[in-house]
Amino acid sequence: MSGFTLGLVILGGLVLAALVAWNAWTTRRNMPRQAQAPVVAEAAVQPEERSEPVFDVPLSPPPPEKKPGLDALIDVIAPIAVDAAVSGEAALAALPPTRRAGSKPFAIEGRNEATQDWETPRAGQRYTAFQAGVQLANRSGALNDIEYSEFVMKAQAFADAVNGAAEFPEMRDEVARARELDQFASTHDAQLGFTLRARNAAWSPGYVQQSAARLGFVAGAMPGRLVLPAGVQGGPPVLVLAFSTQAALAEDPAHSAIRDVTLSLDVPHVPRSEQPFMRMRDAAIALAASMDGLITDDDGRVIPAEALDAIGSDLEQLYDTLDARDLSAGSVQARRLFS
Repeated sequence: MSGFTLGLVILGGLVLAALVAWNAWTTRRNMPRQAQAPVVAEAAVQPEERSEPVFDVPLSPPPPEKKPGLDALIDVIAPIAVDAAVSGEAALAALPPTRRAGSKPFAIEGRNEATQDWETPRAGQRYTAFQAGVQLANRSGALNDIEYSEFVMKAQAFADAVNGAAEFPEMRDEVARARELDQFASTHDAQLGFTLRARNAAWSPGYVQQSAARLGFVAGAMPGRLVLPAGVQGGPPVLVLAFSTQAALAEDPAHSAIRDVTLSLDVPHVPRSEQPFMRMRDAAIALAASMDGLITDDDGRVIPAEALDAIGSDLEQLYDTLDARDLSAGSVQARRLFS
């Protein structure tokens, strides 16, 4: 083989090697970013000292969760008088099969003979009076004539079943009150959302979850949904981080390419004391930095830092308005109205 031919062979080999390397680099570059394996601290693998179980601390079940009651601020309430105490079993049997009148929540409460508290009827208790209620407004709109009529029918059927007498407020007045409340809610509702978009390489579901976990996010009830828990047990999440459900449920999530995630805040549902917008802004900035992403609106326009601060100032005014109406963000009433 001549020197010229040998040189061509060597050159061809180098070109082929370069092409293989380029292809491998391109493939790696286009692969979604993957979560890194957690580093196990040395102390974690050391044998632990044996500890004996302690049996002298009595364990008691947590008290039952107390559901919010009817409130004249956001409910139509019809009192139901009874001649004699009614058992919880009888009240439960008389309840309608559905707890809605149209699109509005409907409820029956009884005044417990022993505690004198209003509560949802329970077996084993006795009740000396009842009240039926239907919500005046929610995000589906104001209570209308048809929904009010359905409320009256359901409440009257319950009253008849427990030998009670129901007294209903004037429909025209309550429907007008519902419209006014709905108008207020419509002009003071706020659901904020930022979109984080990948600059270059896409993200895998595991990479998104690991990045969000560093900021305190945990898995939500649905695939592709992460939440920042409330500071109070049982409260609604402060923030929600969502990405493609299809990517989260893929057979091989490592190869699912996610190019954007949504960070959202339902303002009326989260107390001001949680500082939700500040945490939303900080989380968006931190995620964008760690994941090489951009903070944008729904149309893909980049949101500058000064715009984030302006949104925060506007929210403070909204909080003040809700407080003045006794519908403070995060309160039971606000969460029911803005649902």
